[in-house]
Amino acid sequence: MSKNASNLFSIILIVSLLAFTTKPNIDSQSNKSHPSETGIKVALLLDTSNSMDGLIDQAKAQLWEIINELSYAKYGVKNPDLHIALYEYGNDGLESSDGYIRQVLNFSNDLDLISEKLFSLTTNGGSEYCGQVIQASLDELKWGKKDQDLNLIFIAGNELFTQGKVFYKDATSNANEKNVTVNTIFCGEYQNGVSGKWKDAARQTGGDYLAIDHNQKQVYIVTPYDDIIIQLNTDLNRTYIRYGVQGFSKMQAQSVQDSNAAELDEVVVVKRAVSKSSRMYSNASWDLVDAAKDKSFKYEKINKKNLSKELQGKSTIELKKHVESQAKKRKMIQKQINELNIKRKKYTAEKQAEGKDENLEKAMISTIKKQAKAKNYSW
Repeated sequence: MSKNASNLFSIILIVSLLAFTTKPNIDSQSNKSHPSETGIKVALLLDTSNSMDGLIDQAKAQLWEIINELSYAKYGVKNPDLHIALYEYGNDGLESSDGYIRQVLNFSNDLDLISEKLFSLTTNGGSEYCGQVIQASLDELKWGKKDQDLNLIFIAGNELFTQGKVFYKDATSNANEKNVTVNTIFCGEYQNGVSGKWKDAARQTGGDYLAIDHNQKQVYIVTPYDDIIIQLNTDLNRTYIRYGVQGFSKMQAQSVQDSNAAELDEVVVVKRAVSKSSRMYSNASWDLVDAAKDKSFKYEKINKKNLSKELQGKSTIELKKHVESQAKKRKMIQKQINELNIKRKKYTAEKQAEGKDENLEKAMISTIKKQAKAKNYSW
């Protein structure tokens, strides 16, 4: 199996068939629930012991590319809801009484928050209890109960799967009862993972076993369209109109995650910009442009004290016109980014065709998609 580290997060999230929907959170009005007919829930269980720095770096770098890859996911004619949870395990900085396990993020569909939590992870030597962290995620998270719900665990690490007080077969048996598929990613040689029971653990729930070289550095393909997309991302940010008690902090968080992407590579900024131009990146809880898309939205309910100073003096009609203007600008910018991304994808596909890993990558994606196909998901 592959030792291509750049595919780790692709492996994790391609199966997820990502589609985000966010409900508006108006200052003084209650939110209306719009439940999806289908749901996808994914728990990522990442080993954060000393040897796993490369694993965490991959997760940070690959997030946005995966979101883009999954933006076309369908269940029939519907775009399924998805929530992602994040756990870390095997870190000496965590409580020994908890099995060196911590829930970093409960199920969430907030892209910036997911990125923020990934960037918050640090490594420290520890004991890796795979069975126990799987059981913790089963006990603490609210999994989908419908037949069409896709419930997935992805656990990544490099030690024996048999460690800890919870035997992995007991945990996977419980996963079967909750209709949760456990997929394992061993960071090391394929046969070492097999002997360490990673493959057997995946087999217990019909999941996939994969082995990767978590220390292999990501190689990015730079395209002639990248600089233009990066500039358009800056223009895109100017279309956001903060509101609500969390408006300012959430807008700051958006900027921080742009900066985090830039620290990794300019290509990661490009991929994030494409994600921000997709249907999945919705910020209705703090951005008026996204919030106003909901039919239940009422401008009269906004507490203007939480708006920027230049907007606080505007009448409701003036504010609505401003939001509509920014919405048009955003739609145009996103259209430009997506058009450039089509050209960018064609360019990168041609370059990747020259590399030795093309067939392997296609094989990996095909392997992962079979889990979704079994639940009648498609692209």
